[in-house]
Formats: sequence, structure tokens, C-alpha cells
Amino acid sequence: MKLNYGICFLIKMLLILSIIMRINHLKKKLKIQSVDFIENYTKLNLNLNLTFNNINKRNNKINIAIYAFSLKNGGRSRITALLINYLYKINIFKIFLFTLKIIEEDEYILPINIKRFQITNHLIKIINKNKIDILIYELDELKEINSLNNYKSIKVIYYQHSSSFDWLYDNYTFYKSIYEEFYSSKYIVSIVPFDNDYLFNKWGLSTILMENFMTHEFDFVLSSDLSTKTILLIGRGFAKKKRFHIGIEAFEYIINEIPDCELIIVSKIDGIGKIVKLVNNLDLDNNIRFSGYTSSPDIYFRNASLNIIPSISEAFPMVLSETKIYGIPNIIIGLDYIFNAKGGTIIIYDDEPESLASEAIKIIMQREYRKQLGKEARISMKKFKNYLVVNDWIKLLLSIYKGQYYYNKLREDKQKLSQHDLIKILDNQMKLLKMRYTIFQNITKNKFENFTYMKSINFTKEKK
Repeated sequence: MKLNYGICFLIKMLLILSIIMRINHLKKKLKIQSVDFIENYTKLNLNLNLTFNNINKRNNKINIAIYAFSLKNGGRSRITALLINYLYKINIFKIFLFTLKIIEEDEYILPINIKRFQITNHLIKIINKNKIDILIYELDELKEINSLNNYKSIKVIYYQHSSSFDWLYDNYTFYKSIYEEFYSSKYIVSIVPFDNDYLFNKWGLSTILMENFMTHEFDFVLSSDLSTKTILLIGRGFAKKKRFHIGIEAFEYIINEIPDCELIIVSKIDGIGKIVKLVNNLDLDNNIRFSGYTSSPDIYFRNASLNIIPSISEAFPMVLSETKIYGIPNIIIGLDYIFNAKGGTIIIYDDEPESLASEAIKIIMQREYRKQLGKEARISMKKFKNYLVVNDWIKLLLSIYKGQYYYNKLREDKQKLSQHDLIKILDNQMKLLKMRYTIFQNITKNKFENFTYMKSINFTKEKK
């Protein structure tokens, strides 16, 4: 019995010793990780000139989750993939990906060891299980936004890829509802200068302005020689807001002046039966080519002389940035409020195909004018640098992790559009609203910037 007691005692002592050694090992490991975090953060602090010197962290990394719809097709998915790839390289961050869609073929490429979850109805559970510190939320689900606003254990950045005009023209009920929810949100990223610097400021929303990433590096792109009579019309042709019909109707006027002009429509063929029918009814099928969808439309950029964007609203259209990097002039309708509007871009302020055609004919017919616009377009894109956008995101994430005071300070330090430019944009948009819809016939600046008044309007989108 004494022998058995001695063996049991020895086993217990060995177990206790093993636990102590394991605890010491973990302490040592955590201490090393803590030192690594501090060293890495200190380097970032020096590089970015942050306004705070230390961060109290919960673990050896700041856990950041990005919640998106999917990683396939479209500008939003490309931007999301770029954001993930850049943030992944920052060694004080651990990046997670949440998506509504399951993994699909031909998604944009990500680091292979990114931890990914498909979200159904268990978002909070996954957030808690993975100890997420900051969630970058890219969706527009009102119930989910409401739930996250009431969940105080995480910091949520609402990354808005849409402009206020997107919602105003597309779904006015949603326009009122989503901004009502955002009144309870602490951190909102806007990519539209007019929204952030003027409208949201008037509404009292806590937004910060961020540029989008570029999908093409300026220094690695050769300009189009602008020698063809080729016009581009690119996007989701099935989407009503893209208004491809205006571009096609304008093209009927264009070929009356320039019979050998060509329009290339880069869009998925599915869902654009009305567009195809319009082309056939106007007998334009010899001059208009449907190329189908491609995630890399560069082949068309190299040989085009003009791009047209007849959309009723946009936020930061990637096709505008991409064509301008290639030195291609653009015509847009009323989109003076977006980041990349200026430089080699003609903005018209009515929805008439004749107006679009008139400007297009000038550009295609006058070589020197076309070349000057192309030069201005390319130069205007020099200021958009991905490394600057990455730095802004790092500053944003660290400021939010540190606290509301630092986020607000970062917001205040952001350069804003001049009051003159903001009022000019407002005037232009008021004219367009009045022109497009009778419900806004008596709209004034004061009414437009008063969210309580805007909520009182019952907008049924009845055309004037």
C-alpha cells in the first residue's frame, strides 16, 4: 500500500511540475509575442506619424474581420480583395473574412491561410468565438446593422461602397432607413467627398472619407494612343441605374456624323435583352459589339478613344479610374460629386442622348482635343496611390482600436473639399433632382440637407 501511495504521489508531483513548466512556456511565448507586437507597432507608429504612442491589446494581434457579400466579379469585390491582401501584410493584424456567399470559382485571389467563414444567421457567435476586435462591415442589411449597433462588445466600421444618390434614385425607402440606422453607428467609411464633407456632416453622421484602391498601377500602364474611333460602354448592363439605353440612343446620333464609329459594350449578356433589342430596333448592330463580361477589360482600354458612363448615380466607379489611367477621355452625366470626376472628364447636366452625342462627336472628331483630354485624364490619376490608401486604413483601424477620441481626431485632420466646390455640387444636384422628378420640384438646399424633411417625402419615382 505504501508503495502504491508513493507512486501516486510521484505521478501527482510530475503532473504539477509539467503544468508549471507549460505555464512558464506559455508566459515566455506570450512575452515574446508581446515584445514582437510592441516592436512592430512602434515601427508603424514611426512610419505613419500616429498621434498616440501605445496600444493596450487583448492578445498578440488585433483581430480584424471583413464582412462582404462575395469575392467574385464587380468593383466592390475587387476592392475588398485588395484591402484584405494589403492588411494581411501588416504583422500586428490578424485578418478574418466573412462572406454571405460560399467559396466560388474564379474569385479574386487571397492569401491561402486567411480564416474564412460563410455567414448565415450566426454572425455574433463567430465574432465572439474568434475574439474579433474590429469588424469591417460592407453589406446593407438593415436588421444586421441594427443588431451590430446594439452589440457593444465589438467595434464596427460600416464601409459604404454606395453614394447617397445611389439610394436616393434606386430605393428611397431604403435611403431613409439606412441613414436612420447610421445615426446610431460610431464608425462609417464614405468614399464620396460630397457625402462625407457636406451632406453627412449636416446630418450629424460620424463618417470619415477614404479613397478606393486602384486596380491598375499608374507606372505600369501605357496610355492608349487614341487613334481609333472606338467608344466603350462598360458595366452591369442589366442594372437600371447604369442607363445603357442613353448611351445607345446617343450612339445613333454619333454614327450619323461618324459612320465608321464603333461602340463596344462590355457587360454580361444575361439580363440585357432589352438593350440588345434596342440596338436591333435602331439598326445599330453593325456598329455596336457586345463583348460579354470580362474581369480584365484592359484589352479594350488599349485601343479605345472614349469611355461613356450614363449612370444616374455612382460612388467611385472603377471603370472611370481604369480608363483614365490609360489616358482615355470620359463623358459622365451629373457625377460631379465623386472622387475621380475631375481631369479629362466631360460632365453634362441633362439626360438627353443628344447632349451626350454632341460631346462624344467633338472628342472623336477633334484629335488634338481628344489627346488633351486624355493627357489630363492620366495626370489626374497620379495622386491615387495604393500605398497611401493602405496607410490611411492602418491609421483608421488603429485609431478606432484606441478609441472614439482618436477616430474623431483623425476625421478632423482629413482634408475636405472647399465650401465653394461643395455648394456648386449641391446646386448642380438640386437642378438634376428637379429635372428628373416632380416630387423634388420645390426642393431647396436647406430642405435637402435636413434629414427630417427628407424622411417626410414619399418618393414613388414617378418620372416628370
